[in-house]
This record gives sequence, C-alpha cells and structure tokens, in this order.
Amino acid sequence: MQKSIERIPGDSEGVSYEFPVFRFAGSDKAASSAYLQAALHAGELPGVVAIDALMPMLNKAAVEGRIKGNITIVPWANPIGRAQYHFGEHQGRFHLGTRTNFNRAFPLLAKPDAKLLPDTALGGADQRLKSRLVQLSLGHDIVLDLHCDDEGLAYLYIHTSLWPAMADCAAAMGVDAVVLWSEDTDGTFEGASIMPYQNVPADVAKFDRRVATTVEYRGILDVDGALATADAEGLYRLLVARGVIADSALPAPGPFKGVVAPLENIDMMPAPRAGAVLYDVKPGDRVARGDRLATVVHAPGEADGRAEVFAPQDGIILTRRSRRIIRAGEDLLKLVGDRKSADARSGTLED
Repeated sequence: MQKSIERIPGDSEGVSYEFPVFRFAGSDKAASSAYLQAALHAGELPGVVAIDALMPMLNKAAVEGRIKGNITIVPWANPIGRAQYHFGEHQGRFHLGTRTNFNRAFPLLAKPDAKLLPDTALGGADQRLKSRLVQLSLGHDIVLDLHCDDEGLAYLYIHTSLWPAMADCAAAMGVDAVVLWSEDTDGTFEGASIMPYQNVPADVAKFDRRVATTVEYRGILDVDGALATADAEGLYRLLVARGVIADSALPAPGPFKGVVAPLENIDMMPAPRAGAVLYDVKPGDRVARGDRLATVVHAPGEADGRAEVFAPQDGIILTRRSRRIIRAGEDLLKLVGDRKSADARSGTLED
C-alpha cells in the first residue's frame, strides 16, 4: 500500500487543503480496478469509518498477494468542507464561499479523458477539488462514493444503464434498497463517474464490468463500530465478487432481495407548516395510501395547532429528517412509492 498527499490551493495566499490517497497495486492488468471515496459531504462519516475497517482487510489481501486489480481510496474526500465551522456548528454540505453543494457542479465529460477537464487555475478551491477527484477516479471500473442520509435505510443510487448488472453489488453490500436514475443535469460525482461512458464504444464503456454508485449508509448518526465492520465486509465482498480481490473462501452474492424503484417513484414529503415534528413512521416501515406519516406542531396548545401529513400512495419509508424542528416547505421524509410520484421533484437527484 502506498500513501500520497493531494494538495488543493486555497482562494487566498497561505491557504491550502490536503487529503490522503491510498493505493494498492494489482497483480493482474486485466482485472477490474476500484476507486472508493468517502465524506464528500464532509460531515457524513459512516463511509469514513467503513473505510477504516476495510483497510486491514485490504492490507491482509495485499500481503497474501490476493489484490488483482488496482485500488485507489480517498477516505476524506473534502478537506474544504472538513474545515468549515459556523458558530461552532460544522457545515460540510455546501461550500460557504460559493454556496454550492459539494456534490454538485462536477464536470460531466463527453468521454473518459482527463484532458477534457476544465482549467481551474482561475476557479475556486472547490472547483479544483472536484476536478481532482474526477481525475483520480477516471479509468477505474468500479467507483463508489460513500455518503449517508439524515436517518434512513442503507441504499444505492444506480444509473439505469448499470441495472440489473449491478444487482450482485447491491446484494454483496447488503443494502436495503436501490433507487434508479437516468439523467443528471446538476453534475453529481456519480454523474461525473458514469456520464463519460454513455456515448463511447462498447469496448471503452465496458458496462459488463462497470460499477458506479452513490452509497447511502443509513443516517448521519450511524457512526458505529459494528456498523462500520459490517459495511466494510460488504465493500470487501463487492471487490471480491467483481474480481478486484481474490478470496476463494467467500461465496458469490445471492440475488438482491431489497426494494428497487425508479427515482420518479420517490415522494419527497414537505412540511405544511413550521414547527416541531412528531413522526408516526420510521425508515423501513411499509405504509398505505392515506396513512399518517407525521404531525407538525406549529401552534402548541391551540385547537388547530397541528398539521398532519399523509402518504400519497403505498410504499416504503426510505429516510426521514434527523432533527425535529422544521420550516414550512422543508422535506420531512422520502417515501419510495409503488408507482410514479405525482410530485415533479421526485425525478431529481437530491443527495
């Protein structure tokens, strides 16, 4: 294993940002290669501790000569967001200078060629970081971007061109659900990882071995040793299943038995009033159309001081807010419906 340090120039003299990159060299040039990164939203840590638990497994495989494909790992992908605090509260989702989501505005290349990356010399530090992350990931057959939600199930975002070919990956990782998407106009990292392969020859695209996904490891408070070990074992099983690591002791993944739904089936349930949230459901609950999902207490003690939110269709609760104070119009939860949502917002990637 080799460790290097990437340095991103800041936006003023004397300021720069650093993050480590770990590389394992594979012994078989024909084997699939893998790129893993965590904490692109710098406060989302389940993926960070999963990588921490994965590293001893990779080191053992390296010592035993079982790493077949190249592996690149970036456990802290966003040093800019890691350093952002406002009145003592960490702010790692948006760049405070540009107010841009750290998982937006990645360059969507026409083909997987680093020469097509934009010149960021006169751009901001966040643009330089995003360009470098894309450059580090380009050329890998497997690209995993590890995130988490507020409170939720473990689930994957997967481009429709990779499903059901990636069902073995979902099964290996032990996630509960898969959300399929087809269009990215905002420039997510996942989009930057899959869009360059959409209009290139089949021998370049290699969709039979390509893996690209945003991994949502449950909730932001699920930073736990046992969960980290389980998630690391899932990542290891994926790498073995896709031939990056050789391990004859591991059986092939079985069929994926979780929920699979298109992005258009997701209902983002907004709060009708501002106030305190009382949830009737939790992630994983099955609900029927008309079931009460939550109550917002907006005028405590008054006869009409409560506003209720009901399920617009049958489905599964995927996520909900971790905090219990809400503004009017903010989303309370994600419902994966059995049918297409009537809400046009459902068709957008919102991580």
